[in-house]
Amino acid sequence: MAAEPRPLRRDAQRNRELLLAAARDVFGEKGLDAPLEEIARKAGVAIGTLYNRFPSRTALIEEIFAEVIEKWAEIGEEALKFEDAWEGFTHFVERTCEMQSVDRGLSEVCVMTFPGVPRIDRAKSQVWEVLGRVIGRAHEEGGLRADFTAEDLIVAVVSTSRVGEFSLGDWRRHLGFLLDGCRVQAP
Repeated sequence: MAAEPRPLRRDAQRNRELLLAAARDVFGEKGLDAPLEEIARKAGVAIGTLYNRFPSRTALIEEIFAEVIEKWAEIGEEALKFEDAWEGFTHFVERTCEMQSVDRGLSEVCVMTFPGVPRIDRAKSQVWEVLGRVIGRAHEEGGLRADFTAEDLIVAVVSTSRVGEFSLGDWRRHLGFLLDGCRVQAP
């Protein structure tokens, strides 16, 4: 049996936490291609300290975003508890857009693949599974257009959550247009 890893020294733990906080901010603002040097600088540590804690950009991304994606799956589970499937669907879409509108890095992680990063793969699989159930339930109750797919939702969410980058408009307004277009209208 492998020995438990030794806990980090207090200063090393503090540096790790500073790096994670800085990476969340920088990736959230500038996306996943942001310079790692900027993250180290924002954390107040040397770039070598960053690489001692996180040997690659992917390792840092995994540490930050796997948990966020897991929370996204939990939002889907919340949506399934709504009595009305359409309300559950809109809850999921609104919360997803809200999360991504304030975190460019999350928006990018959602549409990228990360070979060899099982924690992100598992978390994204959970999201796809729950997303399928949320959409399926809305289809079954007749509130969501029959031709609307999970892929449509991902594209719509990513584009809607980034509206602020391209116009002065509020993403919520554009989301309203999207949801109106997805909803089955009474004859």
